[in-house]
Amino acid sequence: MKKCILVLVFALSFVGFSQNNYIVKTEDGRRVLLKADYTWEYIDMQPLTLVDSAKVNSIKPLNPNSCSISKDFVEPKLNAKIQSQLKKGRATINHVKKKVAKDNNCSVDQVILLSAKEQKSRDIYYFCVNGTKATYKRVGNSIIKAIDVF
Repeated sequence: MKKCILVLVFALSFVGFSQNNYIVKTEDGRRVLLKADYTWEYIDMQPLTLVDSAKVNSIKPLNPNSCSISKDFVEPKLNAKIQSQLKKGRATINHVKKKVAKDNNCSVDQVILLSAKEQKSRDIYYFCVNGTKATYKRVGNSIIKAIDVF
């Protein structure tokens, strides 16, 4: 008897959960309502407007990888104790800046440290190099460019 009631409750809850509507987001950022009857509709559909072609040609695309720094920007100070320990392995911030400059074919003066997540065994450095953002990692004494996987 208990098994029959358990199966009945499970079947009813399964049917109830399978009839839900879902809201998903498309690649261009619009939200879509997926209905249980296999139909869909836009939730926040914006009406189309006509745009002058001269205005379209004058619009420049945004570069998400560009960095804009104010003229009074000061690089953050790193932990002096950790930096002194990294001198032996040639992994201080100056060594990292030299590697970044070498990888990007520029001088060390053009490499600006934006921020850092610093630990004794590893660091993540965020740089602005010639107007573009670059991320480097230090694991132990090895310095490598960080790669975005996802």
